[in-house]
Amino acid sequence: MMRIGHGFDVHAFSQEVNQSAIRLGGVDIPFERNLKGHSDADVALHAITDALFGAMALGDLGQFYPDSDEQWRNADSGEFLRRAILEVRSLGYRVINVDVTILAQRPQIAPYREAMREAIAESLGCVVGRVSVKATTTEGLGFVGREEGIAAHAVVLLMKINAFSE
Repeated sequence: MMRIGHGFDVHAFSQEVNQSAIRLGGVDIPFERNLKGHSDADVALHAITDALFGAMALGDLGQFYPDSDEQWRNADSGEFLRRAILEVRSLGYRVINVDVTILAQRPQIAPYREAMREAIAESLGCVVGRVSVKATTTEGLGFVGREEGIAAHAVVLLMKINAFSE
């Protein structure tokens, strides 16, 4: 048996210029503005986590890690992903593949793509070949184009363990 899940997340940029970094796909990327969020605001990992929960009809990221819970303030979104995959595995499923698209005018994603694939694969406990990371701009249109924030879409395909082989 197979299950497909879709996830989406978006976070706005802070207005402060801080010469710091943002976290995307589990990787720190130098950037002059932070993303606003209760956790580390990693839109890519949030979208993948939501896709996992969706595939298993478990709800969404906010149900498991509500922003009203101080325990998750500044949390590493890799932890959300690792906990989600444990939940998926407890229900007898494994990841066949993950495909995430990051929508950002800036920063450039290409130099960090392979590191993101590796970080995501490690969190999911799967081989890198099962993880795709893509990026696109919105050609200057919308909130992404105006550089007000970053968004991500993710799709996952899961398979029942007894039907799974590496």
